[in-house]
Amino acid sequence: MFIDSHCHIDFPDFNEGIAPLLANMAAAQVSHALCVSVNLENFPRVLALAEFHANLFASVGVHPDHDEGCEPTMEELVALATHPRVVAIGETGLDYYRLKREEVDWQRARFRTHIRAARAAAKPLIIHTRSAAADTLAIMAEEGAAAAGGVMHCFTENWEVAETAMAMGFFISFSGIVTFKSAKDLQEVARRVPLERLLIETDSPYLAPVPHRGRRNEPAYVRHVAEQIASLKGVPLEDVAATSSRNFFSLFAAASR
Repeated sequence: MFIDSHCHIDFPDFNEGIAPLLANMAAAQVSHALCVSVNLENFPRVLALAEFHANLFASVGVHPDHDEGCEPTMEELVALATHPRVVAIGETGLDYYRLKREEVDWQRARFRTHIRAARAAAKPLIIHTRSAAADTLAIMAEEGAAAAGGVMHCFTENWEVAETAMAMGFFISFSGIVTFKSAKDLQEVARRVPLERLLIETDSPYLAPVPHRGRRNEPAYVRHVAEQIASLKGVPLEDVAATSSRNFFSLFAAASR
């Protein structure tokens, strides 16, 4: 069985409802999925999915690109994370892709808030980093993110970044990007990351893997990510499925309860 460790199936892209997605997951042998929060305004619908479906879990957090709505406090994140279906804090992190470094002090402050909340709540972090790897790793070190642990989601950085994150106890999660022909450098990183430190994800509705590239993504397609990892490493698909699933429940311990 496979687990999609990061998806956004609460988004309007899935207006046909949850039933077809769950059926497709079952057909592809995808047993569980983690629906990840990107803001507090829509957190209730993320949580509702996890409350009504035993094989779905939720996180709570505000995406680094989200510049409207409620700014989370540490106390608020900790309180929301006490819900038994909430297994992680995030997604959080830094994203400088559209902004200059000097324009995003608020992102760095928010990231620190999430790390402190994760430590206080004893829940792992889901970290997003884009065009900001050095600052992301620096803040993780300064705030003691290793005490919470977590995952570098939708990883697209180089081996040195992966190695530094793993040294802090973080897992590395690969999305459909690793199946793209142009992603040779990332594929080399995937070869080098030990299976015991690896997760798989879709980040759906985005980044559909080959052979679905260019279409809306969904949790069932995480199997294609696993197939690519198995091919890159030269190991049986069953090994990737079993180890990444075990890693998921090891990291997101609340999901095992």
